[in-house]
Amino acid sequence: MQDWVEFREAVALEEVQNCVVKLRSNPQRHRNKVYVGCGAGFGGDRPMAALKLLERVEELNYIVLECLAERTLADRYRVMMSGGKGFDPRVKEWLSVLLPLALDRGVCIITNMGAIDPPGAQKEILNLASNLGLEITVAIAYESLFSHSGNSVLSNESSGVGQGRSTYLGAAPIVHCLENYKPHVVITSRVADAALFLAPMVYELGWDWNDFEELAQGTLASHLLECGCQLTGGYFTHPGDAYRDFSFEQLLDLSLPYAEVSYKGEVCVGKEKDSGGLLSYSTCAEQLLYEVGDPANYITPDLVVDFSDVQFHQISKDKVHCKGAKPSNPCRPEKLLQLFPNESGWKGWGEISYGGQECLRRAQAAEYLVRSWMDERYPGIEEKIVAYIMGYDSLKAIGGNKDSCSAKEVIDARLRMDGLFDQEEHADGFVQEFIALYTNGPAGGGGISTGQKKEVILQKLLIDRENIFWQVNVKNSIIPSSENQSANIEKGQVCTIQKKKYEGSYATGIQRLTTNLKEPPSPVSAPSGSEIALYHVAHSRAGDKGNDLNLSIIPHFPDDIGRLRNVITPHWVKNAVSPLLEFSSFPNDQATQCPNNLLEHVLVEIYDVPGISSLNIVVRNILDGGVNCSRRIDRHGKTLSDLILSQKVILPL
Repeated sequence: MQDWVEFREAVALEEVQNCVVKLRSNPQRHRNKVYVGCGAGFGGDRPMAALKLLERVEELNYIVLECLAERTLADRYRVMMSGGKGFDPRVKEWLSVLLPLALDRGVCIITNMGAIDPPGAQKEILNLASNLGLEITVAIAYESLFSHSGNSVLSNESSGVGQGRSTYLGAAPIVHCLENYKPHVVITSRVADAALFLAPMVYELGWDWNDFEELAQGTLASHLLECGCQLTGGYFTHPGDAYRDFSFEQLLDLSLPYAEVSYKGEVCVGKEKDSGGLLSYSTCAEQLLYEVGDPANYITPDLVVDFSDVQFHQISKDKVHCKGAKPSNPCRPEKLLQLFPNESGWKGWGEISYGGQECLRRAQAAEYLVRSWMDERYPGIEEKIVAYIMGYDSLKAIGGNKDSCSAKEVIDARLRMDGLFDQEEHADGFVQEFIALYTNGPAGGGGISTGQKKEVILQKLLIDRENIFWQVNVKNSIIPSSENQSANIEKGQVCTIQKKKYEGSYATGIQRLTTNLKEPPSPVSAPSGSEIALYHVAHSRAGDKGNDLNLSIIPHFPDDIGRLRNVITPHWVKNAVSPLLEFSSFPNDQATQCPNNLLEHVLVEIYDVPGISSLNIVVRNILDGGVNCSRRIDRHGKTLSDLILSQKVILPL
């Protein structure tokens, strides 16, 4: 950092507060309507897409970058323990792109990219702002290690922030920052996704924490926004499905979503005018049910919301009206969800390809050899390994019916074996034995790749609100005059120069594309009495919560829901997902016994969602331990929507 860059700490440290809900002191309504945009729905999203939203939707007041998840949180903890950054390393990249225009437009940026080190992220952004010649205020809101009295909150009930503990905070710390400091940027630690969006609504619209009806609608808008372009046609197009098949070009100019929320709790979600993608009843329905569990009791730190009767009404091709969210009873959780890292063993994996005649049999031979070598070296450890053939059955999309994909049709087989071991030695040994296939395995194997690493899972606790504390901090960047700057530069000129640079790069980088939007056909009722794939009746999206899978079943023709309820039963679902528990693509009698034992622990819950004529399904204990330790190629279970939709059903008359 250059020695002329200085920082002034406006407020060193606020009084620490616990998470017991306290009504606001004389909340003021600053706007009758607030516009909140989603600039990122996950850590791998696209900064240029956020820049488009900021440029094209001039009404925006806030843009939220939601970039933190259980897996990224665990990764940040692992990196920080190794001496790296505990905040999202892309925060500088994102703010470099967005900050000049956001400052010019008066748009506040809110992000959880602080992860487990918000102060580090704050320093990074203040450095960036100073180098860009921007005077900004950066607030941070994060979980505190200390209580009101200054004592550590570490106890037998929680692991402590110092050990990587992270509690899902609500919107109150962000509202506190907005109300007291009017920051240009707010950086948080682990805050519930919806709370990032709800906070500016609470502040701007003058809501209090007992305005339950308005908060319910605000939470609905927040939940719809939190996954970004998944609301506006991303992750939706599906060639072969008549109702979800649109051109690849239509995805090129995909718009991130924004919400228009009034002080009365009226909600519309929208996308950039005349942009690509699709914002519709169907995309909103998928996002409504995404990872909510019981839709009548969607739990956030600020409110428990009932989404059962939510409805969507298309206003235009770029805007949908959303209504029907209401507070549940009880309307607020007494405890908050806390995550803390715990070592879960050592992962070792390997891949090798076989092609041409009987390639599947050669892959089977390779698997047999590696399992046998491991059992010879470490007796009894073989069952810690799973194996599958990528491009054949790695996603189990054909369920247990492998006859539908004949081995004779497979001419390119890539074997992957993945083990989770208690000791690092075992993971290293697995890699060594797998590499030995080059000289000791079947003919024609190539393209070997291997790896091993320590895995960390996030265990969960429910902690009383009074035992969770948060604090805020706010700092300003200052650009003092120096001999490196012209003496006659007036205040704001540096920002004007940056704005011109931005406009030039924008003009050449992300031109608007002309897209002819293809409207999906009007849905018709599915036929009765004949066997058809569920694809023809409904669409679905899958998500994960720890070791549990969340699946939606949304009929193309809403009136088909009555017949679907008769078909989609817990037994039907359990049978459909049972192939996920297989340890091998070529199970023998012993290997078959293990899935049968595991299936006893799989529990299925099915929830009716009458407002959108849909079902939401939760399958517990099916994701091989969850995203941070799963041995499957799809750790999140995202592809399992197609496993369900591939199942054959016979709808009753």
